[in-house]
Amino acid sequence: MKKVLKKWSRWFWRKLTLFLARALQAAVGLPKKMGGWTLQFAYWGRRQLDKVIDSAQRENLHKVIFESETPEGRKFDRIITWTIVLSIIIVMLETVSHFQLAYWWIFFILEWLFTLIFTVEYILRLYSSRQPLRYATSFFGLVDILAILPSYLGIFFLGAQNLIIVRALRLLRVFRIFKMGHFVEEGEVIISALRASKTKIYVFMSFIILMALIIGSLMYIVEGGSNPQLDNIPKGVYWSIVTLTTVGYGDVTPITPFGKFLATIVMIMGYGVIAVPTGIVTAEISGRVMQMKEVIFTECPDCQQAEHHTAAIFCHRCGNSLGGKTA
Repeated sequence: MKKVLKKWSRWFWRKLTLFLARALQAAVGLPKKMGGWTLQFAYWGRRQLDKVIDSAQRENLHKVIFESETPEGRKFDRIITWTIVLSIIIVMLETVSHFQLAYWWIFFILEWLFTLIFTVEYILRLYSSRQPLRYATSFFGLVDILAILPSYLGIFFLGAQNLIIVRALRLLRVFRIFKMGHFVEEGEVIISALRASKTKIYVFMSFIILMALIIGSLMYIVEGGSNPQLDNIPKGVYWSIVTLTTVGYGDVTPITPFGKFLATIVMIMGYGVIAVPTGIVTAEISGRVMQMKEVIFTECPDCQQAEHHTAAIFCHRCGNSLGGKTA
């Protein structure tokens, strides 16, 4: 009996090991296979569109979709933006139970209508792009695909369609639609200022955390025996953080005279908590605002770089002419 069990256990172990090895091999090779299938499907779709759209129409489609400087491009971007806004409103209203129960069929129809519109738009963007792979892997390309995937995933996973609120990210295109290039540049100034100030901010935050621990411990020593709201150090630290940041929920308050005196000092210190990091970041921003230049969205015909300085005649990436397009 032992020999039979031993024989069967060895056979089972060999089969299990072989199955796991093949499963692991298939899992490792699956992304590569899926990538190959996706490319084959993309090439097939492009060949089908080439049958009904010639090169001139494709170039015109590229200007309408990707170039906001043209009247047609601006009109297209406005239409897409308002469509995005309406789709987000529909998603928000659908989460209200009263509306969802009374008008579920309207929400269902509108959701799929918007999904089909964005699907067609994404396909046309891929088709008309001079570098489809670069667009598909760009920030807006990923956002565009994420805007339509939740609806299709909702067929298999209940509730996934609520993730289409990610369409709000596509509203970032409004900076190009209304030529708000200076807003984009100002955003970069703030980000660079925060990066330059990160060491000072880290030191300041470390000091604030240390102060919160000390003040919270002191408040526990002062109030611990007489105030049930401050009967341990974590509650004291919570109170000190709320008070130092000038939030002041009021759910935990000192009751002893010395505790109130300590609270007064902490409240005054709270103004410094706001002023110090604000001054650090403001100083960095001030030094960068003087160097800020407006940005125009003229696409280079060679490398497709979209952002250039106002007086640019040549592309700062590849050096080729921008075709005489200046601000």
